[in-house]
Amino acid sequence: MGRIVVISTGGTIASRWQGSGFAADADGREVMATAPLPEDITVEVVDLFSVNSPRLTTAHQLTLLRTVHEVLADPDVDGIVVTHGTDTLEESAFLVDLHHHDPRTIVFTGAQRPMGTADGDGPGNLYDALLTAANTRGLGVLISFAGRVHAARGTVKTQAVALDAFADPSKELLGKIGFGKVTMLRTPQRPEPLPLPAMPELPPRVDMVMHHADGDPVLLNAAVAAGARGIVLIGTGAGNATPEIVDAVKEAIARGVLVALTTRVPAGPVTEIYTHGGAVDLVAAGAVPTGTLRAGQARIAVLSALLAATDPAEQARVLARALGTQDAALVQA
Repeated sequence: MGRIVVISTGGTIASRWQGSGFAADADGREVMATAPLPEDITVEVVDLFSVNSPRLTTAHQLTLLRTVHEVLADPDVDGIVVTHGTDTLEESAFLVDLHHHDPRTIVFTGAQRPMGTADGDGPGNLYDALLTAANTRGLGVLISFAGRVHAARGTVKTQAVALDAFADPSKELLGKIGFGKVTMLRTPQRPEPLPLPAMPELPPRVDMVMHHADGDPVLLNAAVAAGARGIVLIGTGAGNATPEIVDAVKEAIARGVLVALTTRVPAGPVTEIYTHGGAVDLVAAGAVPTGTLRAGQARIAVLSALLAATDPAEQARVLARALGTQDAALVQA
């Protein structure tokens, strides 16, 4: 019999009508009461918090990370399911995956429709997540949604309201669930996990800045002026911007700011192809290319690097480690 711990954090799966819209207010036991249990699985619930996921802070996410590690300290636990709002699920799941060093599976799930609705997807997603947590090992942190299984790394929310909300645009599907069975199609690649970070009194500020036509360094410079210790530059194409932004990146790095480079394009890696402000120049200026990680998860990687070290050079090395062997090679090139 599998013993699964469900950590409840809120989100649409725990949301009810509030008079003008939906918001999370149900606790974990209420959420669990909506779902059938797979055969031979027992469930325990940890009510961590109940908020809409756009309101989550770094403090919330680090609390979730530490709670996961505390639960896994019990050797009799067979797996964990985290119920979470879909808006920032990809960020929290990736943070936990970066620091997950246990063979037992952690599965994130949620819903696109509120609890109690006749066509709600929460109960089915929760059932599938419990089944996945009980029947897989050695795969890191997973996301189970709409009958599909995704690796935390690289998976993003691709649909605002449709039920099949998540995908990794750069990789093939990891697994699928149907008729009470979990079928894995491949094994996700994961770098060596990072140590569990300390809980800082004030987490480091990490901002994201997107490039566009007429884009200039104003917002990037404003982030530095606001005290950002890390910045994710979201370039166009394969990771491109302008010579003026290259200069701003170089200045930010000289001030000890860790800068990562991703792209606003849904799929494919950041690649050093273009100069005149392109990824060739941005990487030469010190920006760290994030491969196929998109903005939200790139920000989490930067955050983890900042929490792991104080020296800028060491932070860049930790970031490369978080990105994985292939992406680290890009940093060292």
